[in-house]
Amino acid sequence: MDKLRSATFSRRQTLGLIASVPLIAAGSRAEAKSDITFDELYGKVSVLGLEFSEKVKQLNGKDIAMRGFMAPPLKAEAQFFVLTEIPMSICPFCSTDADWPDDIVVVYLGEKQTFTQPSQTIEVRGKLEMGSWTDPETGFVSLLRIRQAEYATV
Repeated sequence: MDKLRSATFSRRQTLGLIASVPLIAAGSRAEAKSDITFDELYGKVSVLGLEFSEKVKQLNGKDIAMRGFMAPPLKAEAQFFVLTEIPMSICPFCSTDADWPDDIVVVYLGEKQTFTQPSQTIEVRGKLEMGSWTDPETGFVSLLRIRQAEYATV
């Protein structure tokens, strides 16, 4: 009988467990607050170029999650790829940051992963970095990057 009693919960314990479920769910939603969408990347586009949104400025240097599509990489062994808002059949590389499209983000992988089909939605997680930067290895110029990233299909 004592063994049976130790395996049962009191009403207070049961209510405590039930009450903690929304807190657990809220914790996972709190993590999702760092998610950012393509529509939230820039505050405005003017003749002077793209201006980062306040959300990007606040998330700069922080871990974020972002969904999109993988543009076809330049080469199979690349350590980076371009995340796009819509599926693309060609890679949207640009010559300067003045020509930078407002619907792409460069993703630098923390470690090599197998690339996926351009039509497959993926979620990328990593550290957001803003500002013009030229990759010394490839010469690719970017305005926004996600570094130390990993991704998974969704």
